[in-house]
Amino acid sequence: MPDGSTRPELTQDQIDQRVFDLYDEYCHGRIDRRAFLQGAAAIAGGLAMAHALLPNYAKAQTISFTDERIKARYVTYDSPGGSSGQMRGYLVTPAGTGPFPAVLVIHENRGLNPYIEDVARRAAVAGFLALAPDGLFPIGGYPGNDDDGRAMQARLEQPKLRTDMLNSARWLKAQPASTGKLGVTGFCWGGGTTNWLATVLGAEMQAGAPFYGAAAETSAVPNIKAALAIHYAQNDPRINDMGPAYEAALKANGVRFNAYTYPGTQHGFHNNSTPRYEAAAATLAWERTVALFKETLV
Repeated sequence: MPDGSTRPELTQDQIDQRVFDLYDEYCHGRIDRRAFLQGAAAIAGGLAMAHALLPNYAKAQTISFTDERIKARYVTYDSPGGSSGQMRGYLVTPAGTGPFPAVLVIHENRGLNPYIEDVARRAAVAGFLALAPDGLFPIGGYPGNDDDGRAMQARLEQPKLRTDMLNSARWLKAQPASTGKLGVTGFCWGGGTTNWLATVLGAEMQAGAPFYGAAAETSAVPNIKAALAIHYAQNDPRINDMGPAYEAALKANGVRFNAYTYPGTQHGFHNNSTPRYEAAAATLAWERTVALFKETLV
């Protein structure tokens, strides 16, 4: 079933937690689409729930790419040491006279899909020069559906893919329209990469807002100079189990951070293209993210 096709309309409270758990396994590549649907079919009403969880990107757009408050375009730039030496990203500039503080928006484990592009537009409307890089560009770019995108991203070498994100951050900081101050936010894989970038960029990165992302290695935490707003879903044990050690290391090294857990939420609660989306939590988490960036970057 392609993204955006007709499917059952179910709310989060109508979906069995077991189907959410299967979907999480599927999203992170631990089972394939067939196993996800077969597992869901074994639960009463589960197949309809499974189809309802597949992303519908018609719902993802909250800000049009023609919105007069922004200017959006695709850009290519060098990325030495990355997957191919070149990268492509979606650059969104606020209307008006810059320069503007910069925000890097990092996608999930499936490339630059329409939801992440919309998040970049949201950041630009809030007053930031936003870049959403497409880690799949070196092998053809986001293919138009998450299944193929997930498979493509899994084929990439993780160190080179992360290098592409590091180069994207530095390219963005160096743009004439940038003030040179940098915030980073990301979701799922992008949340983990946000944490990682904080350890690698050190003082080059002023703020980070990882959404349900893997923690950074505690041994690298002393390198973090950015202020962090860490967003957790309540029902996300794989990620949440990493939290205590990470937060202890952040405290021990004097890193400024706030960690927020949003009650009743699933991994992916900010993504408004599926029923995992929880509007109140997503809105609050984004408000906290923008507030951090305005405090530290402006």
